Amino acid sequence: MRRIALLALAIGLFAPFLASAPAHAQATRTWVSGVGDDANPCSRTAPCKTFAGAISKTAAAGEIDCLDPGGFGGITITKSITLNCSATLGSILVAGTPGVTINAAATDRIVLRGLQITGIAGGTGTAGTIGVRILQAGTVSIENCVVTQFAQQGIADVRTNAGGQLYIKDTTVSLNTAAGIAVAGATINNAVFNNVISVGNSLGLATGNGNNVVIKRSVFDGNSGGGVEADPGGQLDVDNSSISGNGVGGAAVQASSGNIRLANSDIGFNLGAAFTGTPTSYGNNRVFSNGAGGTGVTGAGGPVSNLGEQ
Repeated sequence: MRRIALLALAIGLFAPFLASAPAHAQATRTWVSGVGDDANPCSRTAPCKTFAGAISKTAAAGEIDCLDPGGFGGITITKSITLNCSATLGSILVAGTPGVTINAAATDRIVLRGLQITGIAGGTGTAGTIGVRILQAGTVSIENCVVTQFAQQGIADVRTNAGGQLYIKDTTVSLNTAAGIAVAGATINNAVFNNVISVGNSLGLATGNGNNVVIKRSVFDGNSGGGVEADPGGQLDVDNSSISGNGVGGAAVQASSGNIRLANSDIGFNLGAAFTGTPTSYGNNRVFSNGAGGTGVTGAGGPVSNLGEQ
């Protein structure tokens, strides 16, 4: 009887601590698998099934890794996080919704790495709306991804906070009904693209008021409405890139108020004009075989012929 009384006393003393202990602490690294289960703790030996299931079990600034190939579903990101599928095939296939929505704090950092984000498969069903939609965030880095076949933009940075940064590297954005990439957040946001391919969209890149975009070694080809465009107040620098083979829906380079600057780039085989507005050339671009030269190029002078170095 004395032992039973002592055991009851011990349980009573520790009960408050037991009640306050969390059932599952969030991990800094979690895992998803094509054969996982969202009821699991998302560990490497017991992975989750979807990104949405794993993010609630992942600490802020943590990482969700793909253990093996699979389709891991659309996700809304509300905190600093890395989705990393660089070692395997990580797929997001959605219908009627965005693939990835980012609505985090204005200081949060989000990384998307090694993802295939698809809006519709095989031309049937209801297409996804936007591939990656950025509503609020500090820094967003999209690396080695494919964003394709959405009913609106492939990547739409429409964040409401100023001072944001967007980095896109080694990524293909293709076959989207609207612009492949739209950088149209609140002033002032900065974006840097390196080795980005934007093809088969209605427009390769749209840059909105108050956004500054730098492009290196990238391709904006085969878009029906033109290659790159900047609204008044938007700034776009293009270096060592291709803006070619675009359709008659707009000029290859569409500038307002001299806010596009071009260097060492190819502008050729466009069905429409090479230039509209007043872009600035550094004099070493190669302009050839376009529907027309266009008007308004400054710095090296206007395009006096359809074949020349501007």
